[in-house]
Amino acid sequence: MSIERARAHLSKWNAENRIREFEVSSATVELAALALGVDEARIAKTLSFKVHDEPVLIVMAGDARLDNAKFKAQFGTKAKMLAGPEVEPLIGHGVGGVCPFGVNPGVAVYLDRSLQRFDTVFPAAGTGNSAVELTCGELETISGGAWIDVGKLPER
Repeated sequence: MSIERARAHLSKWNAENRIREFEVSSATVELAALALGVDEARIAKTLSFKVHDEPVLIVMAGDARLDNAKFKAQFGTKAKMLAGPEVEPLIGHGVGGVCPFGVNPGVAVYLDRSLQRFDTVFPAAGTGNSAVELTCGELETISGGAWIDVGKLPER
């Protein structure tokens, strides 16, 4: 089960007991924010892409959108999200529960700077009804992700 992969990964940093499981779905930014009682922006959504035929995860703030020009400058190619049926075999977690913990070997993880506005953020924990609260420093350490800037925030 995907949550067990995430739990095993988080246990290496003694963070497995911080996973929250819900009776309701948290599979989208909106649903996760409702389940947690936090602003949607603090949900750390994990997007799955194929870059030069390799799976890549980008974790970004719930209110951020992918900036295609920044993506192309970062990776040298257009953004191509994985199709739903590709996600679980390539990443190790299914749609709605994709997270940067316990992923398949070879999956690169990147963290978008849009998350750095917050003291803590809430990525999923392998299922469509789970999340874990982490500081951005913990997210970086535990995910092994590198910080990049490929997002754009909504105009306020």
